[in-house]
Amino acid sequence: MGDLSSALSVTFLIALVEMNYQVGFAISFWQQILVPLTIVLGLTGFCVYRFRETKSLSFGQFLELRYSRSFRIFGAVLRTTSEMLANSIGPAIAANFFIYFLGLPHKIMVMGIPIPCFIILVAFVLCLSLTVILPGGRVSLLITDCFQGLISYPIFVVIAGYVILSFSWYEEITPVMFDRVDGESFLNPFDIEQLRDFNIFALVVGITSSILNRASWIGNDTSGSGRTPHEQKMAGILGAFRNGFSTLMCIMIAIAVITLLTHQKYSKQAHEIRQELSQKIVNEAVAEEDRARVNARVASLPVSDYRAGEGQPLSREDNLDTAYFDAVHAELGDDGEANLQFQKYRTLYSQMLMPVTFSNMLPVGVMGFFCLLMLMLMLSTDDSRIFNASSTIIQDIVQPFLKNPLTPQQHLRLLRVGTIAVALFFLVSSLFFVNLDYIQMFLTIMTAIWLGGAGPVMVFGLYSRFGTTAGAYASLFCGSGIAIAGALLQRNWAATVYPFLERAGWVDAIGNFLVTVSSPFNPYIVWQMDTVKFPINSMEVFFIAMISSLSAYVIVSLITFREPFNLDRMLHRGKYDIDGEKKVRSNWSLRHTFGKLIGITDEYTKGDRIIAWSVFGYAVVYQFLIVFLGAIIWNLISPWPQMWWSHYFYVTTVWVAAAVGIISTIWFLIGGLRDGLQLFKDLAVRVDNPLDNGQVVGHVSLADKAAFEAREKDKPESGQTEPPKP
Repeated sequence: MGDLSSALSVTFLIALVEMNYQVGFAISFWQQILVPLTIVLGLTGFCVYRFRETKSLSFGQFLELRYSRSFRIFGAVLRTTSEMLANSIGPAIAANFFIYFLGLPHKIMVMGIPIPCFIILVAFVLCLSLTVILPGGRVSLLITDCFQGLISYPIFVVIAGYVILSFSWYEEITPVMFDRVDGESFLNPFDIEQLRDFNIFALVVGITSSILNRASWIGNDTSGSGRTPHEQKMAGILGAFRNGFSTLMCIMIAIAVITLLTHQKYSKQAHEIRQELSQKIVNEAVAEEDRARVNARVASLPVSDYRAGEGQPLSREDNLDTAYFDAVHAELGDDGEANLQFQKYRTLYSQMLMPVTFSNMLPVGVMGFFCLLMLMLMLSTDDSRIFNASSTIIQDIVQPFLKNPLTPQQHLRLLRVGTIAVALFFLVSSLFFVNLDYIQMFLTIMTAIWLGGAGPVMVFGLYSRFGTTAGAYASLFCGSGIAIAGALLQRNWAATVYPFLERAGWVDAIGNFLVTVSSPFNPYIVWQMDTVKFPINSMEVFFIAMISSLSAYVIVSLITFREPFNLDRMLHRGKYDIDGEKKVRSNWSLRHTFGKLIGITDEYTKGDRIIAWSVFGYAVVYQFLIVFLGAIIWNLISPWPQMWWSHYFYVTTVWVAAAVGIISTIWFLIGGLRDGLQLFKDLAVRVDNPLDNGQVVGHVSLADKAAFEAREKDKPESGQTEPPKP
């Protein structure tokens, strides 16, 4: 339940609607190819079990156990920088959401001084997060996130139900979804080859990252707090059902926005929404001397006479928002500064479309429920992000420099100071935050600063004996360097880079080079020169970074390899098993493959076996074999008419999701309350070990070193048949 709350954020919801508004839902059909991969990774405990066997308190402790102390610090700095840059936009986007959703002014007069409302909201969000974090760290977050998830479930039902009852699937939603040019269908998954950014290639990047970066964010997270490795694995398996109504609600919100802003029945209301949205953005993103002129141009735009199915279908380049973009761009001009202002306008337009649309659409009561949900989602994600960053800084950057172990009181005090410092960083970065791309693309390039090179470091560090510290450094330098270069080019393209290329006369030459290099991968990868946007998107930069880092790790490790790394010591196996804990093996053989897939291990209780069977049946048999492969085979033999795809998504996306949501709502409400009480009972009998604080000495943790020394001391002396008595 904690994972649900910490993952489903205001930023995630806005990003999802932003993406679906551009590409529809046909691409979601191909995302089902991830189902068997996700189930296999979850049921085998890939990376998760091995990391638990290291007994590392943080990912940085693992880096020092496996590589070196200097690499621990370097990796922690890189990871926390990437994490904080990506997550610091959360308070900023949440604040903007409430400003646009509630119609708040951009500035509030306090004693005659204009104070940006944005600053007040961001400060409020961060203070609220600190109130939750400081009393108990991860434990308090786990509890509050769980109960916020429980409260959210009924609101998911209300929002999803309202949208389903407000729009007709076949009379309003279906005509709008089908009225797209060839290659950009919103419903037919066999007609999407012209989609850009969120397309099939983005799915390939997602599959690659899900395997390679399986352990890259491990540590500090909610399900990482599982009482045992088995319970941690079960938490991931239950994710197949956990999302329930949240997934349906997110889909229905996106459908509502697309339908209301496109269908001819709502053309007048859609015009008013676009006018209101545009005016608010201009007053925020456009220079003061240009605002009146731009607003006047936008106000002169007429109500759209578009009717689905009549005339030219809509496309990514020519749709009902194009007139607004063209009007603003024409008034601002086409020089570097004007292109930057237009990029800000266009980015805010796509991000704030959902808040303004829903503020005009939802009735009293439902609007209050939605506002409450957004407040809870904002709190549950921001507090987790702050805690994760502060924990990494203290555990893996500050603590390795300390010569003497901290007392528990000193350790807690330092963690609290770090938490406040990170919150202040989020506040300052939010004030200067400027996003010039889709939210999902921005998050991808920011997290790629770490994920671009971290995958091989973590996976090979857990599973190989040949990986070396030099190989790990090479992986991070290569992958992260490419991601950083891509991020800088994207950020400075319109204002600096493109004007420089134009003055140097290099635009045509570089443009031809990009077209030539990308042409073998057309239409899924298309690199063309643009005055506003960097030609290579974040997904493509991320993929290049991952492949480059993988090659660098393997090549450099093989060159610098001297002797096999002692994996048994790191994983506490054999003679290094200090507490006799039962180890869970993930060795696979042809004879045991199916048994492992459905969860037949000694650890599984009867209830666990039922859950594993149901997950296997729902995810692999129903979602993958029947809904996905069955539809593909049928269409290869006899392509479906367009209307059949409407029926398909109506049943699988709406009604099946609703049925799963009803079951999971009741299931997780009861289970969440029961296990929440069990958590307090477990904590009451927990035995603390002050030495288990994340410090490492000679590739061995401080706690293990003390345990090894105690065991050696207690061994029988030569000639004795019994160990010495205490």
